Amino acid sequence: MSSVFYGILWVLCRTIGWLCFRFRVVGAVPRTGGFLVAANHASYLDIPLLGCGMRRRAWFLGRSDLFPVPGLKAICQWLGWIPLRIGRLDRDAFGKAVALIKQGKVVVIFPEGGRTQDGRLQFPKPGIGMIVAQTGCAVVPAYLKGTFDVLPPGIMWPRFRPVNVFYGEALAFPRHEEGGDAKQYYQEVSRTVMDRIALLGGVESPIKQSRADIRKAE
Repeated sequence: MSSVFYGILWVLCRTIGWLCFRFRVVGAVPRTGGFLVAANHASYLDIPLLGCGMRRRAWFLGRSDLFPVPGLKAICQWLGWIPLRIGRLDRDAFGKAVALIKQGKVVVIFPEGGRTQDGRLQFPKPGIGMIVAQTGCAVVPAYLKGTFDVLPPGIMWPRFRPVNVFYGEALAFPRHEEGGDAKQYYQEVSRTVMDRIALLGGVESPIKQSRADIRKAE
């Protein structure tokens, strides 16, 4: 039954996006298999617009405080929201994401861990690398262009601006070897994905900026 409601919401969000924001999708996600979609996070509109840009149902890892109303929280979880506790390793949330990917589902993650406050990409968290290490799944980078202009932090009502969603080619990573440096593997996956997200959007990567700052300091 949740799939039916998800489909209704998909059509509704797609229609609103097209009418209000001239919503356009560039690229596509694979039609089969389990994998991660990793996207930048600039607005509360990212989840519905990213979801209706895919022809497959998706589950979304998101902050546990997004929907504080108990009833709404339960409905959102029923539809595919995976609440993620911030500030510590949430093994339950990541475990659910891993299980879904192994079942051949699509899971969406925002590597930055929260919305940008100025529109620029933020440094990624290592969580995406942990999921890749446990599943060996591919990662599809995605860039949402325009959602920050439509509904930036601190704005209550959306503005009518164009929104585009870009989906890139799936990224495959080598399996994490037992006994290897897990932390380094997680960071390498996260940074590689964030670089590709920046490339899709034609914006500066925080990874490259960080490396440039290090070279200047030397």
